[in-house]
Amino acid sequence: MLSRVADALYWMARYIERAEDITRILTVNFHALLDTQLKSSEQGWQPLIAITGDEELFLQHFDRYDAQTVTEFLIWHPSNPNAVVTCIHRARENARSVREQISSEMWESLNRLYFLVHRVDRGAVLRGPHEFFSQVRDGSHAFQGITEATLMHGEGYEFIQLGKFLERAEKTVRILDVKYAGLHALPDDTPEASLQLIATLKSCSAFEAFRKQSVEPLRAWRVAEFLLLNQAFPRAVLFCLKRSQQAVDYLSGVSAVATVGSAHCAKAQRALGRLCSELEYLDIQDVLEERMHPFLSHLLRRINEAADEVAQAFFNTQVVLPSPRRQQAQQQ
Repeated sequence: MLSRVADALYWMARYIERAEDITRILTVNFHALLDTQLKSSEQGWQPLIAITGDEELFLQHFDRYDAQTVTEFLIWHPSNPNAVVTCIHRARENARSVREQISSEMWESLNRLYFLVHRVDRGAVLRGPHEFFSQVRDGSHAFQGITEATLMHGEGYEFIQLGKFLERAEKTVRILDVKYAGLHALPDDTPEASLQLIATLKSCSAFEAFRKQSVEPLRAWRVAEFLLLNQAFPRAVLFCLKRSQQAVDYLSGVSAVATVGSAHCAKAQRALGRLCSELEYLDIQDVLEERMHPFLSHLLRRINEAADEVAQAFFNTQVVLPSPRRQQAQQQ
């Protein structure tokens, strides 16, 4: 598979996953604020911008955090490279560049999602965003299901899975990092603590899965342990990293691109392998309370470094010119 094709499939998957994650945290926040009494709107909306890591960019265009400004910035603001509309547009452009590598059903599904977000009535979304958020979520889920059902589970499929699960791992870490900062200080068994813990789980589509696994009282450490270390839930960090490692292992053995960058490929395998091993043997009690933020910041940096190694192994499109002696021999 060409490096250009692999890169397009990988980023197509990342952009679709990113768009879904952003709409999910928005809709969860809208519902959570209905049951929460806050001193200011900033307290309820600023964490969403912190999760995406775009606080500096947001403040260049808006002077306050509220439902309208945050929703506009995260969904369609033209200067925001992580806006939902921008992500779906870039996913479609990547898919269009490799139309021959994906199924017709995948293209049709992504096209429907693209026209949905570009033709939406923005005023109606600001007045009542729930339906639009549900449509984006359903569009993302439909695309993933169609990919499972209609695409050969070979190289192209694995690049899509690699992009999707690396994006999920990063977003789960970001959500937990921002949410946990205010959680561990709250007294247990209070309505406010329960609401915040439920919102944290729902931001990762994890509330029902968590409750089906355990009926123990909600506690910050249990939520953190589930979102970080669970190996059966598909949005938990360890699950995502293990699935990413499986994809890299598969691609290292079959991809022609990997053969060219075998050294970088080995680095990507080692980076993901170390992360998985360390999380597998982590005791959650060792990173709770004030130790959680440094741990998650370090984990996020290492996930991004692993993603860089993946890019070097599979997506490096620089042309390697032959040495002068070899070039002269080729000319002769």
